[in-house]
Amino acid sequence: MSYSFSCYGHQNITSRHKNSLEFTKDSDVTLKGDCVIGVNVDFDLKVLKEFIKKNKDKKVRMKITANSISDEVLFDLNPEFDDEREIVIRKSSFLSLRTLGINSDKGADDLEKNLKKALSQNQKVYVTIDKTQQDLKRL
Repeated sequence: MSYSFSCYGHQNITSRHKNSLEFTKDSDVTLKGDCVIGVNVDFDLKVLKEFIKKNKDKKVRMKITANSISDEVLFDLNPEFDDEREIVIRKSSFLSLRTLGINSDKGADDLEKNLKKALSQNQKVYVTIDKTQQDLKRL
């Protein structure tokens, strides 16, 4: 089982944050929001929470694609995620209702250079979250 959503890049996306990355339903961001990598995100909280419930003890992989350029982020799901507006993935183990993932292997600054460039443009971004290959081998 996987979960997918989409969002858009934005001219103020800098992808410079070293410890987290964020998707927001807001349509505009400032340069101060250096962890934001997507705006106008269209995730469905109810469906996303169902995905979390079924995979809460698993490491998951998030694939981010813009302009045919992709990168992947691995993290542990936060079973307490419950935010209607934002999805935050953190390298640390800090939990909040906005935090979908912790112990991530990447922050916004770690994303592939050409992907970060694509995220700074006003184009559609596709995101899919699924089990890691390690978890798929156990099935």
